[in-house]
Amino acid sequence: MKPQHASDLFSLTGDDDAQLYSIIDNPAPDGATIGWLETSDGVKLRYARWETLVRPSKGTIVILHGRSETIEKYFETITDFRSRGFGVLAYDMRGQGASSRMTGDRKKGHVDSFAHHAADLEQLMEEVALPDCKPPYFAIGHSSGALVALLAAPRLGNRLQRMVLLAPLLGLTKIPISQTLLRRVTGLLNFLGLGRAYIGGSGTRVPNKTFIGNKLTSDTARFERNRAILDRYPDLAIHGPTIGWVHAACLAMQRVTATGYTNRITIPTLFIAAGNDEVVDSRLIERLGDGMRSGAFITVSGAKHEVLQERDVFREQMLAAFDAFIPGTQPGSSVSLEKTKG
Repeated sequence: MKPQHASDLFSLTGDDDAQLYSIIDNPAPDGATIGWLETSDGVKLRYARWETLVRPSKGTIVILHGRSETIEKYFETITDFRSRGFGVLAYDMRGQGASSRMTGDRKKGHVDSFAHHAADLEQLMEEVALPDCKPPYFAIGHSSGALVALLAAPRLGNRLQRMVLLAPLLGLTKIPISQTLLRRVTGLLNFLGLGRAYIGGSGTRVPNKTFIGNKLTSDTARFERNRAILDRYPDLAIHGPTIGWVHAACLAMQRVTATGYTNRITIPTLFIAAGNDEVVDSRLIERLGDGMRSGAFITVSGAKHEVLQERDVFREQMLAAFDAFIPGTQPGSSVSLEKTKG
């Protein structure tokens, strides 16, 4: 099925102009340049970029958000980075936010392969970051966005100066079957033509609707703010993942955790695990960070999965690690990594 464009499906605006969507508790940062990037396979990705609030510029942060997230969820973080002297480039990945959906049902969180995500990131770097954003370039990825960064990293060594990966999706935790069996079962169902069906009962509910019992954050205010964004603009939201999305994620996780894969990555990378993560397997994050030649690893003890949406006591630890790891260096300058666990 040919992907449907955001302009065909999106009901927030009556025209094809790319926009950002604000609520009182989450205003869009001033000065954004917003546009569409059309990929080589006809998918439209919404992106937004901002210049730094502090001179001189230290470069540009490229944000890769997690599954079901949008640019709007990162307005606070965008301001944090701009206040530190960085420009910011953020985008909605295919299949979510204001970008093109991959099925006729815009609530389905679907992608056929994470290789498409990696190719999208490469095209974004070539067509938006390089011509329009100030170097050097740094990436910060969360969860499945961090997985995409790892997939693309071997080909972006001459583009990205450093990466910070927050709770990267390297393995799922607290699932009823092993991840190997999950990959095989979803692969079989995908082969049988069921890849675009919701997995389990995930299509019948809106994820993370109530704060109590959520696995993402212990910060009530930020949780309610993020929920309010999607309540006000429901077309930005997606429901649960499809069988195909889960299978694609399993294949991507298998690839980046395979023996020898990280030897191909030359970009210095800081892995940050959430100490109270109930979504991804933090043991795999530590193993990859400690085993990667250009990697380092720390834990934000007590934090849930979405560290940037957490309480200030956790969020500030993550930002302090960011400040220590991503200075305003120039391409070609020396890099020093200390293997740490905090």
